[in-house]
Amino acid sequence: MQVLKFGGTSVASAESIEKSAAIALRALDEGPVVVVVSAMGGTTDALIKAGQLAAADDPAYQEILQQLEQRHLLAAEQLRLPPAPMDTAVALITDDFLELHRLGSGITALGELSGRTLDRLVSYGELLVSRLFQVYFHSFWLDTVWADARQLIRTNSRFGNAEVDVDATEQRVRAFQARHPDVSWVVPGFIAADAQGNTTTLGRGGSDYTAALLAAALGAEKLEIWTDVSGMMTADPRLVRSARPIPRLSYQEAMELSHFGAKVLYPPTIQPVMRRGIPLWIKNTFAPADPGTLVELAPPPTAAVVQGISSIGSLALLNLEGSGMVGIPGFSKRLFAALARERINVVLITQSSSEHSICVGVSEADTAPARAAVDAEFAAEIAAGRIEPLRPETGLAIVALVGDNMKDHPGISGKLFGALGQNGVNIRAIAQGASEKNISTVIRAADVRKAINVLHEAFFEATVKQVNLFLLGPGNVGSKLLGQLAQQQAHLLEKLGLQVRVVAIANSRHCLVHETGLDLAAWPAELAQAPAQTLAEFTQLIIGRNLRNSIFVDVTANPAAAGCYADLLAKSVAVVACNKVACSSDYAHYARLKSLSKEFNASFLFETNVGAGLPIIGTLNDLTRSGDVVRRMEAVLSGTLNFVFNHYDGRRPFAEVVRQAQTEGYTEPDPRLDLSGSDVARKILILAREAGEVMEMADIAIDSFLPPACLEGDVEAFYTQMAAHEAHFRALYDAATAAGTRLKFVARYANGQAAVGLQKVAPGHDLYDLRGKDNVVLFYTDRYVEQPLVVKGAGAGAEVTASGVFADIVRAAGL
Repeated sequence: MQVLKFGGTSVASAESIEKSAAIALRALDEGPVVVVVSAMGGTTDALIKAGQLAAADDPAYQEILQQLEQRHLLAAEQLRLPPAPMDTAVALITDDFLELHRLGSGITALGELSGRTLDRLVSYGELLVSRLFQVYFHSFWLDTVWADARQLIRTNSRFGNAEVDVDATEQRVRAFQARHPDVSWVVPGFIAADAQGNTTTLGRGGSDYTAALLAAALGAEKLEIWTDVSGMMTADPRLVRSARPIPRLSYQEAMELSHFGAKVLYPPTIQPVMRRGIPLWIKNTFAPADPGTLVELAPPPTAAVVQGISSIGSLALLNLEGSGMVGIPGFSKRLFAALARERINVVLITQSSSEHSICVGVSEADTAPARAAVDAEFAAEIAAGRIEPLRPETGLAIVALVGDNMKDHPGISGKLFGALGQNGVNIRAIAQGASEKNISTVIRAADVRKAINVLHEAFFEATVKQVNLFLLGPGNVGSKLLGQLAQQQAHLLEKLGLQVRVVAIANSRHCLVHETGLDLAAWPAELAQAPAQTLAEFTQLIIGRNLRNSIFVDVTANPAAAGCYADLLAKSVAVVACNKVACSSDYAHYARLKSLSKEFNASFLFETNVGAGLPIIGTLNDLTRSGDVVRRMEAVLSGTLNFVFNHYDGRRPFAEVVRQAQTEGYTEPDPRLDLSGSDVARKILILAREAGEVMEMADIAIDSFLPPACLEGDVEAFYTQMAAHEAHFRALYDAATAAGTRLKFVARYANGQAAVGLQKVAPGHDLYDLRGKDNVVLFYTDRYVEQPLVVKGAGAGAEVTASGVFADIVRAAGL
């Protein structure tokens, strides 16, 4: 005999009932079946709500019952039953709802909803569907019988979550089978009865348990749980889009996963079938051809170390601690006894080896009674100061790794802790049994989605890593970056196993967001229509989304944007900055950002602060990390100024050449920053700091070649004044030409001092032949003494700058 159980979604409508019945009819080819059904999806919750309203003397409960009656009558009508079965179905449904209305009136009269009455009320959900299912089966002239689970399954009188008397239940099931040999059954799940005949329930999800109890009592060939997913998944598919079915599991693995929140299977279901060695299948009613998951005694060996990831939300930690516990036996016993007296289930236990504290996890709903019970139990010790009053911590959840093979593989815990730590997920407690089938961590409930995705990526998607970008500033450089990302997405995925999703794009006016990734071909038009958002709101959006491997990309020159870095790094959000403000700000702020980056395992990268896409900062970091010491640096760090002085020959006005540089995208948004030397000073400051120097902007000597009048007023006034002082610029050029030299704006660092200024560079010098918008840096170190290490190339332009930001994004992804 086979036992098939169909869940609430599998009987939620006439169409679903037809699909479920078709599956059961195919199973009949192998012999009689037992069909166990749940209530229609949502019915149990509706009945509970109706009961609560009736107890509150609110007549709205009648409307709920009427809606449920119409739903069941509609299902019967849509099943297209022959006249006689249709009359039977309508009569059964009508009679049951008459009884429900009488029950509701009684609840209203009493003004209360006891556990006993609630069990009787909610039992009608399964009773209604099972009777309708049996009538539908019978319409095919099949020899079936409706079996009342209340006559088969005996429990105690703990209403709402009754405990089953297995021996008495098995005797009743076998006696019923003896009276109905070779006949198929339809049985309502979830419900049972106590010794006095009162209706009880087996807990939410208890229909699975009903099916398992029947399968064990009958010695069934197999048990099939039919639901709306294709088996037990590697993670909750509502949280992890890439979750996939697990082909085969051991009973122990399935039990661990179901206990820790795998909704597809009610936890007590495993025990009865495991005791009898009955194979358990989890299948999809709406995709019956899918393989599903087979749960069995000894699945074949698999290379998978971790089989699945699961979670339990709404958890509270209770921490009992005090010096009076050390070396004194019996504290644990008293703690658990106090909780047991209040019927509070403990889902996690951990204790320090010093015996100074015991930590247990309970349902958040049990926090208040648990606290009262424990404080009362240890009142004398608390009064004497030997134990601290119980300190509950709420808003938590358990995330667990499950797999039989974990016991044979060292490093699983380290990988788990590393993956969570790199994404800023703090672990509040840890538990692992000696069997090593389960590693449980307690984290903030708000971090569950991120944590499960991080762990799923680490253990099930080793070849692909997903990063989530939040980009601020889709201007000249930003738009080029987005174009490069769009062009290279397939390459990154294929060659590097990196999936880059741009989750949000913001400018000074609008913010465009899509958690699954924006269309990089359509973003300009969509951004223009997106809602307004402030910078502070954008920062909170990034933190609030709490996505794994988040990277904030700042492609602005906005000081306020740089002010957000600390908050983001403290939440383990990596920062890639084209913006030079943060790294050239006060040294204390710069050092704090570097410290936060290390503390919270969040990359803080700013390669494009100096030399656009040139690997200048990366090369400097490689030198210092390998133990070399930078003694001196000499550099041309302004692509703008190099472009200007390479193109100015006195035949065109100096102001016109500067205007060309701005038009071609080589200058800062405000070209005065380039021409005044301030931007170069910021760059040499950043390099000096990265070389280990404690230096402020005020420590850098800036020898400006601009007449003071050029720096007064706005940008247009700046161009006007440059035109007015053309003779000054021509004189600089003529003097250099007469000396056989070229003008270069040079930055120098040596012996803890830094300076920038216009210099005449003679032929033969490394800076003399620097062309166009190129930058160059000469590093003189303990290893490069006579011949410097030279980094040279294009140091300005939107395309190369964007490529430098792109490279930092890849580095921030850990590749």
